Amino acid sequence: MNAPAPDARRTDGGTAEQTVRRRAARPSGTSPRFDDDEPTTVVLVRHGQTSMTVSRGYSGSSEPGPSLDELGRGQAAAAAALVDRVGRDLWGDIDYPSEVVASPMVRTQETAAIIAARLGLDVRTDAAFQEADFGQWQGLTADEIEERWPGELEPWHTDGRVRPPGGESIADVGVRLRAGLDGLLAGGPRTVVVVSHAVAIRAALGVTMGAHPGTWSQLRVAPASVSIVRLFADRRDEIAVAGAPSEGW
Repeated sequence: MNAPAPDARRTDGGTAEQTVRRRAARPSGTSPRFDDDEPTTVVLVRHGQTSMTVSRGYSGSSEPGPSLDELGRGQAAAAAALVDRVGRDLWGDIDYPSEVVASPMVRTQETAAIIAARLGLDVRTDAAFQEADFGQWQGLTADEIEERWPGELEPWHTDGRVRPPGGESIADVGVRLRAGLDGLLAGGPRTVVVVSHAVAIRAALGVTMGAHPGTWSQLRVAPASVSIVRLFADRRDEIAVAGAPSEGW
C-alpha cells in the first residue's frame, strides 16, 4: 500500500470531538500539539559492531568500510527484534514500520538486511543518511588524529563547524540529515526505519531539536541502538527515543 501524499494529510482537523479524542489518545509525556496533524515517524538504528568500532577508528563515508563482525551481527538481530515490537507492544501510538532505508555503507546495508528480513520488507538506499566524511582522518584513531593535527579533533566535536582536511563538519552532516528527513516527511505519515551511523544519528536528533551542532556529540548512540523522531509539517518535531539499547550490554 502506498503512503499518502503530503497534501493528503488532514488540514480541517475533523470535528472538535474527534480532535479531542485523538489528542487524548496520545501517551502522557508526548510533546503538546494543538492540531490534528499526523507525523512521519523515523526509527533510527545504528549499525552493529565492526572491527573499526572496536579499534575506535574514525570510519566515515569516503570508504565502504568493514563488514559487521560476529558480535555486530548478533546486535543487528537484537535491533531487528526491538524494531519489530514498534507499534505492537512498544510505542503503541506509532504505526508498525512500512519501509526500511539504509546508508550505502557495508555495515549499514548488512544491518538493514537483517532488520528488513525480520519485518518482511525490502531495503532502499539513501546516501543522505551515510556517515560523516572524515577526510584525511579516515581510519585513524583519536590519538593518531591528535598527533597529526594537534588541537583540531576536540573542536570538531564541541564546536561543530570545524572541518577535517577534505571532510565534513558536524554542521555539514546536519544539513545533509535535515534534507534526508525532509525527504521522508514529504512521503506522508508512516513509520520508516533508517539504518545509519553514530554521527549521522546524532545529527538527525540535533536538527530535530534545533540544538547547536556543538552539543550533538553529547548524545550517546551505541551500536545497534534505536532512536525515534516524529516529524511534523510545522517542524515542531518530537524526539520520542534517543539511543535506546537493543540489548542490555
